[in-house]
Amino acid sequence: MIPFEIMFDFSNISGFSLTVAIVGYVIVFSALVLLYFVYSSIPKLINIKVRRKLKKEGKCEDCGDLHVEGDVNAAISMALYLYLNEIHDDESDVITIKRISKQYTPWSSKIYSTNTYFRTAKR
Repeated sequence: MIPFEIMFDFSNISGFSLTVAIVGYVIVFSALVLLYFVYSSIPKLINIKVRRKLKKEGKCEDCGDLHVEGDVNAAISMALYLYLNEIHDDESDVITIKRISKQYTPWSSKIYSTNTYFRTAKR
């Protein structure tokens, strides 16, 4: 017996399982294509909205390309990230553990972890 010999039996594949596999691949591929077109058209829709707003305000009669470069977007997002992180307080990072002289707590008692049926039945 050779351990590296792999036998694949095509008779175990039914028509239904083949149909489910093909339909699944088609659905996933079509969803990816649809998402590609949606994400690629979002900047165009935003530019159309900005142009209409600028034309209403009279600031731009013949608006050219309103495209912002990727490095400018990265610099803006990094500046916003750093600004918003500075708003938080700096913590001291010191943990203080206070010892309690009393060793008994309800959390360490075994009677409270037992079933309540037996405690109420004795009364």
